Amino acid sequence: MEFAFYIAALVAVVATIRVISHTNPVHALLYLIVSLLAISAVFFSLGAYFAGALEIIVYAGAIMVLFVFVVMMLNLGDSVQDQERAWLKPSVWIGPGLLSLVLLVVLIYAISSVNDQGIDGNVVDAKAVGIALFGPYVLAVELASMLLLAGLVVAFHVGREHKPGDILSSDTAKRKAEEKA
Repeated sequence: MEFAFYIAALVAVVATIRVISHTNPVHALLYLIVSLLAISAVFFSLGAYFAGALEIIVYAGAIMVLFVFVVMMLNLGDSVQDQERAWLKPSVWIGPGLLSLVLLVVLIYAISSVNDQGIDGNVVDAKAVGIALFGPYVLAVELASMLLLAGLVVAFHVGREHKPGDILSSDTAKRKAEEKA
């Protein structure tokens, strides 16, 4: 399993560097998804199967849907259509595709080499997970949800464009009046 750990860690580092270095938000999101999947592969290779599954469900699933929603909400109009056509070229998706292929090979290797490691197969129901999350960690869960909501509101206000006839803030209205004078 060391092989799976090191390859998944390498994929996570490369994908995270690509997240930081990309200026296009959609490309960065693609690499961020690959990075989060690689982190879950690291958890799986260490034997923390529940943490790996939560990584996929919570981060690569729910949080990334939120990020994609924010990017879609900040749509720039007709200029984006030409850019979306350019995204269909292989040069855009070949990087995340290759990293995902490496993760698939690691996953197949890890599944084929798993022997009995004492997993007893007890079912953990949603109630037990909810009690664990909202028992001792209720403050952390609520703070994280408030932080995500605040980030969404800020992204909406920063990214929206002001159209003629929109109600502007008092500072913007004053500035426009001063420019006309």
